[in-house]
Amino acid sequence: MKLISISKQGRNALGVVTERGVVDVEAALQAGAGGHNAEVPSTVTAVIEGGDAALASLRGYIGSLQLAGGESFLRQESEIEWGPCVTHPNKIICIGLNYRKHAEETNAPIPAYPILFNKFNNTLTGHLKDIAVPKVTEKLDYEAELVIVIGKKAKYVAKEDALSHVFGYCAVNDLSARDLQLRTQQWLLGKSCDDFSPLGPYLVTADEVGNPNDLWIKSTVNGEVRQSSNTSDMIFRCDEIVSYVSQHMTLVPGDIILTGTPEGVVLGLPPEQQVYLKPGDEVTIEIEKLGALTNRFVADVQ
Repeated sequence: MKLISISKQGRNALGVVTERGVVDVEAALQAGAGGHNAEVPSTVTAVIEGGDAALASLRGYIGSLQLAGGESFLRQESEIEWGPCVTHPNKIICIGLNYRKHAEETNAPIPAYPILFNKFNNTLTGHLKDIAVPKVTEKLDYEAELVIVIGKKAKYVAKEDALSHVFGYCAVNDLSARDLQLRTQQWLLGKSCDDFSPLGPYLVTADEVGNPNDLWIKSTVNGEVRQSSNTSDMIFRCDEIVSYVSQHMTLVPGDIILTGTPEGVVLGLPPEQQVYLKPGDEVTIEIEKLGALTNRFVADVQ
C-alpha cells in the first residue's frame, strides 16, 4: 500500500493511494462508507503502531469501498496539502557516508562501522511544502536518501531477520547546512534546522518495495539531475543497518532511519563549482517505487 499524510488545519490524517485517487480514510469513516469500522486506523501513526492487524484492517476496508470515482472522500493528489508521510517518529536516526562513491567524492575514508547521528521532529515537513533557507547558512546542500520505517520493536536483531521489522520505506531530502555541519566534529547543528527533513510523498509498505538495496535514486535541482545512483552502492545495506542500530538501542514502530546519500552533492564538487541552494530553487528527490518528493526554497522572513 501507499500511505500519505493529509494535512488538515495543523493535524495529519491518513490517506491511501488507489487507482481512483486518494482515499481520505477519516472522511470515509465519517461518511459511513463501507459500514461501521471502528477498528480501521485513521492516521499513519495508528497504522504503523497497530502492526499487522491494523494494516490488514486498513487493506480490507479500502477493498470494501468499491470505488467508482466521485466519492466525497476521494481526493486527487493535486488537491492535497501534504504532511510528512511519517508524522511522529520516536527517533530519527541517520547514517553518514553510506554510499561508496559519495565517500570517495568527499575524500572521506570508507567507514568501518555505520556512522550514526540524529535529527529531531522539527525537521519534518511534507511534499510541496516551501522550506525557508536559514539565515545562519550560506552552504545549504541537498541529499537524496532512502528512509527505513520501523514497524516492529527491534532489539538485538540478527541481520537475517532485520527486514521483517520494517514497515516500509519512503524518500527524504536530508538537507545539510555544510558550513554549520563542518563547524565542529559533531554534525548535528548543520542537520537539524527547521524543515530539514521533507519526507514523502508516499510511505510504501515493504511488500510493495521488495529489495530496498536495488532501487534507483536521484535528485534534481531546478530540473537538472544532480544525483543518479542506485541503493546497491550502499556500504552498509538496509538489513545491516537495522541490525546494527538494534544492538545499541531499541527500535520501536514509527522510528525512521535515513540511510545515506549517493554521490553528486554540492559538497563533492571542486570549490570553484560549488553553488549551494538559494531561495527560488526547487529540489526533487525521486526513488524507484517511492515517488517524487518536491520542495521549493524560499527566503527566511522571520
